[in-house]
Amino acid sequence: MEMHLQRKLESIVGIIKDEILLKDQGCTSTVSKLITDRGIYLLKSSVKEKYREWLRKEANLLKKLSSINIIPVPEYFGFIDQQDSSHLIMSFEEGITLTTALQNTKNIMEKKSLIRSFGEFLCQLHEKQIVEPFHHHNNWLEEQLMKAEEYLFRGESDGNAELLEKLKANKLHPVKQTIIHGDCTTDNVLVINGQVRLFIDLSGMTVGDPRYDESLAIRKFVKDEEYKQAFYQGYTRYRVSDKELQYFDEGLYEFF
Repeated sequence: MEMHLQRKLESIVGIIKDEILLKDQGCTSTVSKLITDRGIYLLKSSVKEKYREWLRKEANLLKKLSSINIIPVPEYFGFIDQQDSSHLIMSFEEGITLTTALQNTKNIMEKKSLIRSFGEFLCQLHEKQIVEPFHHHNNWLEEQLMKAEEYLFRGESDGNAELLEKLKANKLHPVKQTIIHGDCTTDNVLVINGQVRLFIDLSGMTVGDPRYDESLAIRKFVKDEEYKQAFYQGYTRYRVSDKELQYFDEGLYEFF
């Protein structure tokens, strides 16, 4: 670790005794476990500007959420913006991603229980009252389409111009917006004691279309009717149609 960054980190977390790079992480950041004389912390670092922008949003949201405690998320400790990198310091949570938990068990009943708890957890989020910092009066889908166009122009997405024009021309009928995670895949929730208990990777959390969360949540097991049924035993508020699933998972998500 570069000395200047270490000094800044130690002013927040105490003397760093060890840094352990974690395997279970996405492609947008490097994630490390920091063991210090004050405790254990999680360090999330990004270099590419697109992902630094996402990390700033996540840090800002975690900081705001730390004072109201309405959504299960990691605890915020600090954020360091350097010339060529950005770093978020938060609590280290003893859990594993739902993706890993599902891979670790061969027991079908256990898998269904995990997936059902995921549905319940997401349902609870979508039914929460919208309070600060989430009051948001803009159209979420319009904003996402604008961001998609920007990422496409910068060459930072897997989507293409033809797909974007198709999404713009065939917008879904709007539904009531709720608090959403914004990237609610099985990678972005933590399992603790056999249940989905915590949201992570929060840069997209805002007020938006809950069908987007739902579509991403079921994307890995959408063709397995048994697992999908387990999810909807927990997520009881709405069931996305094939058209909605395709629009969000195979369409909009391609740009993010």
